[in-house]
Amino acid sequence: MTPVDLSRSVVRALRRAVEDGELPAGVVVPERVVVERTRPGGAGDYASPVAFGVAKGAGVAPRGVAEVLAPRLAGLPGIERVEITGAGFLNFVLAESSVGEYVRSIRADGASYGVTPGERETPRFTDAPAGALREGVVHAAVQRIVSSQGLAGEGVAAVARIAPVAKRDGDVRARYGADGAAWAMLCVPGHETPVFPAWLLVQDESSEFFRVRYAHARARALTRNAEQLGFLSEPGEPGEPGEVHGAGALLGALRDHPLVLEAAAHHRAPERLVRQLVVLADALLDFQYHVLPQGDEKPSAAHRARLALAEAAGTVLAGGLALLGIDAPDHL
Repeated sequence: MTPVDLSRSVVRALRRAVEDGELPAGVVVPERVVVERTRPGGAGDYASPVAFGVAKGAGVAPRGVAEVLAPRLAGLPGIERVEITGAGFLNFVLAESSVGEYVRSIRADGASYGVTPGERETPRFTDAPAGALREGVVHAAVQRIVSSQGLAGEGVAAVARIAPVAKRDGDVRARYGADGAAWAMLCVPGHETPVFPAWLLVQDESSEFFRVRYAHARARALTRNAEQLGFLSEPGEPGEPGEVHGAGALLGALRDHPLVLEAAAHHRAPERLVRQLVVLADALLDFQYHVLPQGDEKPSAAHRARLALAEAAGTVLAGGLALLGIDAPDHL
């Protein structure tokens, strides 16, 4: 179960609790509830404060709402148990799924991983007038992200005022390239004036923009290198827990990706997707050194599984960059 699946499961459980009379009929069931990584002091993998918002309209204490929802959620496939902490936080311990199963699910979705089924068509960016360059870039990215979550037509209208590119920065597309300029315009909230640092032009890992696209290119290169060594990827277990440095961080970033996409759509905030791609890219760049056989090693099932995990990360990076309107080159 992905975090987005979990969020939707909570909404369904809440709706049914109202229908069954366990919660007052006047409770307004939201279309989306917040699910996030458990914070220090919490329990399990993910947590939600949904009971607090519902309690305001239910006329009951948040913990009472949580006690209604917990048993409805505890028996769902993919959820091992639900715990209530504090005044009413729901904490979810998810059932373990193998790395191979997770990679297979990403392979099945491809670049549409994290996209709501049936909503995979995304509008293409159309050049905006020069005076509205940043507005056009942000609105196009928001529309793509919102459409990816099944909310087509609701994106642009909900975006607050977009701060333009400062006149002192001049023609940023000519100076930094269309993709570099778009990255700078999207990596800060829309109401903030974008900054165009010198590292947009730097071709090394000191640049976040470079690292994200380079990580995608490295994933593609690993596939080519593996073919030269005579093996292909196969989803499976990359090694014993703790044995392969970076595997856990990479898998965690992949698991969080659908939740970040949903939050970026809900808040009309492409900068959230930008930050997620940096996290994912850094995890992949850390993991890459353990993918291919070293020295006299022969390709093993673990190497094939590591390659599959790296390829999955590359695919997700490409999909995320596409939503931002930025190219994901195979060679960099």
